[in-house]
Amino acid sequence: MPNRFLIFVRHQYYDAFKVILFLFAVILVVLFIPREGKFRYEIQKGKPWQQESLFAPFDFAIMKPEDQLKLEQSKVLEDVNPYFIHNAEETQRGKEMMQLAFNKAWEEKYGETNQKLMKQNLRQLNGLFDSIHNVGILIMHKSIENRDPQEKINIVKERTAQTVALKDVFKVKTAFDFVSAELAKRPNLDRELLQNVLGGHLIQNLDFSEVMTNQDINRALESVSVTYGMVQQGELIIAEGEVIDVSRFNVLQSLRQEYETRIGTQSGNNSLLWGHVILAGSVFVILFLFIRFIRPDVFDELKKLNLILLLMVLVILPSFLIISNNPSWLFFIPFGMLPIIMITFFDTRLTLMVHFLTVLIIALVVPNAFEFIFNQFVVGFVVIFSLVNHNKRIYFFRTSVFIFISYCIIYAGFTLIQEGTLMTVSHMQLWSFLFSALLTLLALPLIFLLERLFGLITDLTLLELSNTNSPLLRELALKAPGTFQHSIQVANLSEEALFAIEGDTLLARTGALYHDIGKMDNPLYYIENQSGGYNPHNDINYAESASIIIGHVIKGIEKARKARLPEQVIDFIRTHHGNRRVEYFFTMEQRQNPGIALDERDFSYRGPVPFSKETAVVMMADSVEAASRSMKFPTEQKVNDLVENIIGKQIETNQFDNARITLKEINLVKKILKKKLMNIYHIRIAYPE
Repeated sequence: MPNRFLIFVRHQYYDAFKVILFLFAVILVVLFIPREGKFRYEIQKGKPWQQESLFAPFDFAIMKPEDQLKLEQSKVLEDVNPYFIHNAEETQRGKEMMQLAFNKAWEEKYGETNQKLMKQNLRQLNGLFDSIHNVGILIMHKSIENRDPQEKINIVKERTAQTVALKDVFKVKTAFDFVSAELAKRPNLDRELLQNVLGGHLIQNLDFSEVMTNQDINRALESVSVTYGMVQQGELIIAEGEVIDVSRFNVLQSLRQEYETRIGTQSGNNSLLWGHVILAGSVFVILFLFIRFIRPDVFDELKKLNLILLLMVLVILPSFLIISNNPSWLFFIPFGMLPIIMITFFDTRLTLMVHFLTVLIIALVVPNAFEFIFNQFVVGFVVIFSLVNHNKRIYFFRTSVFIFISYCIIYAGFTLIQEGTLMTVSHMQLWSFLFSALLTLLALPLIFLLERLFGLITDLTLLELSNTNSPLLRELALKAPGTFQHSIQVANLSEEALFAIEGDTLLARTGALYHDIGKMDNPLYYIENQSGGYNPHNDINYAESASIIIGHVIKGIEKARKARLPEQVIDFIRTHHGNRRVEYFFTMEQRQNPGIALDERDFSYRGPVPFSKETAVVMMADSVEAASRSMKFPTEQKVNDLVENIIGKQIETNQFDNARITLKEINLVKKILKKKLMNIYHIRIAYPE
């Protein structure tokens, strides 16, 4: 039985974690729900205690002030040294590549003569490589930036940790200096050749270990006690009229925390507590089931669940706090911000469901619950109607105005029902509506922050990025105009295809526009940018040509990261060639070297393969559009064969195995691509005889 349970947990831990996440949200909400017995004393440092003398109702520990706790924690963290792991595999791989480079360089310079001298140089080269990499070359990491050379780090080598000073390990620059100094002592060697070869193959083989470093940090933090004393039951905490100084303030704060922790165990509050648990739990169960069965795409992504629950908690908890202290201020809270942010990241159904369930939880403790629910339901629909399919920032300002108007109209209606006249309208209430509506404008910067925090992307960002006047696309148009035109065509084809199969057209269009930005560095090596008949590939061998072509993916990723493009857009750069071979150069290399086994990895893209419907379609559109340019006298049959052959080959090489795209959708994409290409080349459909 225990084994079965462990197997179940091992296979279902991801879903189990989601359940735990929802349970945590329920617990958090229940803990903050206002209820009788909550510690209600006002605690203000420096003011007299205006209540009757307070005696400790039970034993409790005195918590350290936050600033003192942080100071103690920072002191113990000073003794924590970062961990770096010696990467033996990467070192060995680098050494093998260095030896190959040496052999090639020696042969180019000396030919097959001087074999004895070559072996002597190679032996010295290997010795220098080993002496450097056995000590290790640090990979640059923020944990060692601006550190004194005398400070320590931990190096884990062959499962053994050793503490050394920073100055005793190499960095790239000091390794270069070491090589130069050592070679200067050996005049009988080809120092220039050895320095060039070794300098180009130094490996940063000391990798930062975040896991091991964090373990040490956690152990250090756990060693710091969060308390510094005890108060016994019946002991006088503060007498009536005494000033709340720093010491008494800490004791009172500790009592507050302990009291709120114990409140659920008091017999007089058990029924209230369990009532809140059942009701709040029911709401979150409904949300869990809705997302699980109605929106499985959202359920599969933990970051999206985190965002939804975070938004709910950020609305619910402030509401509880205001209800506990001054319920008349409730409408100062910008409840409209929740549906505004939700509709930016998700669809209307999920937005309304999350908004309504959040309102229901708050209504458990709010005065005039029906009026509150009615107001917020209307606000939710107002936001949906004013923002759905509108991706301009100006619509957020319009929505804020609509929210204020809606509040005022509903308030007037309830006032007429309850009072029979509008003469009793509260100006304070109107000001709260205005303030709440204005605060919804904070959704704009908050959306930007949440995009970065959760790694999500909104249509607003995609629209900005897909503007062809953006800096990166303008640079592409200037340096590689042919590639730029190709990218626009791929974007158009992908957009049409994804519209037909109900994919994210805007995301695919944006990704397609940027998928080839890595070609900017060497634009003439790509045929779409060549003019005048000159082809630089004629001046280099096929392996070098393949390396340049393959390299545009890595260069594209680097440029995208430097430009701070979202990861969802960078995914299109990573995946648009998958792990396919550069067939032309591979075939030509085989013909030039018959009988020699080639390493296909040298002629293959590094992947990954597409893992979404959008990236899969962009791969298809990219390959088909590029190949279509080589057609002479295009006809309907040629276009049909081209599309079928290219996409068929991609299916055969398992490029779409990780993408959520069906064969039916692939066939529909092929039809769209054929139709669009025939339109581009003005091909008339052949009529039957």
